[in-house]
Amino acid sequence: MNASEPPHIGRRAVLAGSGAVAAALALGGRALFSSSASPSASSAASPSASSSGSLSAEPAAYPRAAAVPKGLTERQLAGQRVIYSYPGHTPPAALLKKISAGEGAGVIFFGENITSAAQIAAVVKQLEKANRSSPVRLPLLLMTDQEGGTIRRLPGAPALSEKQIGLAADPVAAAKAAGTGAGKNLAAAGLNLNLAPVLDVYRTAGDFTDHAQRSYGRNAAQVGKLGAAFVTAQQHVAVAATAKHFPGLGAAATHQNTDLGPVTLTQSLTTLRNVDEAPYKQAVAAGTRLVMLSWAVYPALDAKHPAGLSAAVVKELRSHVGFKGVTITDALEAKAISHTLTTGRRAVLAAGAGMDLLLCSSRQVSQGESAVTALTTALHNKTLPTPAFHDAVSRLTALRTALS
Repeated sequence: MNASEPPHIGRRAVLAGSGAVAAALALGGRALFSSSASPSASSAASPSASSSGSLSAEPAAYPRAAAVPKGLTERQLAGQRVIYSYPGHTPPAALLKKISAGEGAGVIFFGENITSAAQIAAVVKQLEKANRSSPVRLPLLLMTDQEGGTIRRLPGAPALSEKQIGLAADPVAAAKAAGTGAGKNLAAAGLNLNLAPVLDVYRTAGDFTDHAQRSYGRNAAQVGKLGAAFVTAQQHVAVAATAKHFPGLGAAATHQNTDLGPVTLTQSLTTLRNVDEAPYKQAVAAGTRLVMLSWAVYPALDAKHPAGLSAAVVKELRSHVGFKGVTITDALEAKAISHTLTTGRRAVLAAGAGMDLLLCSSRQVSQGESAVTALTTALHNKTLPTPAFHDAVSRLTALRTALS
């Protein structure tokens, strides 16, 4: 996606830094939903969360998922797989209503949603109040893109881009500092999940990933090492990390933007595994809680479907890379997906391919509602098999429990 696009076109809008606001957020922030989880949820968190509040870096913890919340309707189960977004500075009543009803897993925030420390604190309070009425009794997933450099929703850390980190005198120390800074910044604002780091291994100076300085470098081992350092440092302060965009957008040319249209990347399976996928093994070993899949098509794995709609690509992530955590789509409204597919159809196809969490980031609550409705229908009529659906909700329950 193009980081320089205006709001409502691309998901990664640029947010200019503001030291004063960042400082205010750091001083005025507070932990989110620290008392809203049920006792059973708190006890279930013990395999995944350390006594210090950090997230475990032990990949083996992933299968030890908390049970799917009991007594939920099909629509509430469907809602556990959907992330909402909204326009402007104030969450609309329709979104608060969905959260209170247990029909949403969380919210993604953009620069347009944040004006000051006091304003975002008020938003967090509203969401927290709505969530206390939810029958789900788990913390919401509150997320943003805080990659570093120009790709930041909140002002403040991390100041360095991934490219700057890769070129630093001590890149590992810089990556750790960026992960810690991102985590503390988000946690102070009440957020608990970062859609970072980017693990794309860029090929040519100025190409799609490099032009916004969103890659640590051209060496897969180095990218993996620095990404793992970021993941470990960020999750140590209890903010979940998301490695993206599997199996990799590093081969994309400058004009190949999945926000704007279809993208096909034709590298061989050997190159995919040895270059593009390689950093994910290090991130998985570091315990990254989520992996985001791209919307590009990779003929070496599946010539017909974008990665986020491809069971073959999800299998590659699960079986070849060994990831056991939560999978998340990129923006569900991306134009890389056929324009003939409605939001509901996109949601069902993504869930059927093995995507746990669906990112509805068009800034319209109705988009999330459409996704939930379609998932509900597909669950009811068995288009989406109940066991696989429950497995996805179980992984999400484990993640949300660990963040409580």
